[in-house]
Amino acid sequence: SHMLAAVLQEQGYNVGLYTSPHLVDFRERIRINGKPVSKQWVIDFVEKNKTIIEEIEPSFFEVTVGMAFDYFFSEQVDIAVIETGLGGRLDSTNVINPEISIITNIGLDHTHILGNTIEQIAGEKAGIIKNDTPVVIGKANASSRKVFTEKAGDTKSSIFFADEAYQSEFINITPELISIQLTNRINHKTRTFEADLPGLYQQENIATVITAIDI
Repeated sequence: SHMLAAVLQEQGYNVGLYTSPHLVDFRERIRINGKPVSKQWVIDFVEKNKTIIEEIEPSFFEVTVGMAFDYFFSEQVDIAVIETGLGGRLDSTNVINPEISIITNIGLDHTHILGNTIEQIAGEKAGIIKNDTPVVIGKANASSRKVFTEKAGDTKSSIFFADEAYQSEFINITPELISIQLTNRINHKTRTFEADLPGLYQQENIATVITAIDI
């Protein structure tokens, strides 16, 4: 999410970014062009919506999503990168109709909520795939791939697998940087990327971001 927002921001767009959880400061969740929402804006939002919040009793996450969407609307962002919370299908972020959906990798996480198998969890994740909306899959195995392909077929959505679009090769890693070489599997052009988010899993994330940007 951060890499995708950074690419769009560098291209000159006014970019909103919603992520969770926060590490140090609540305002990390809601940013525009990398700058967190102001404390005063958060205070004003809660005061303005206190009555309806008490009336419908949304979860903490649902209030935060509403806050983010209101902030991005008020600041008229060109594009917003929205990270889901748990799953996707029943996630409160799923009220939007995105330009593109992105699903990274599927693991046996939050099984008490999302299901006990890769297929069940993939089904929850696939809930963010919307009608006639392209979807990028960052990493899939045989089980999750079948779920995503069927959902894309049901919604008449174009589906793209990052590992089919690009061959990704690890070049070097330091405590500060990771270097990745991507080769386009169609035209065989090669590009090298450096990211200051070290970690071998970034190899998959970079391929996923570049595939989404291409689309």
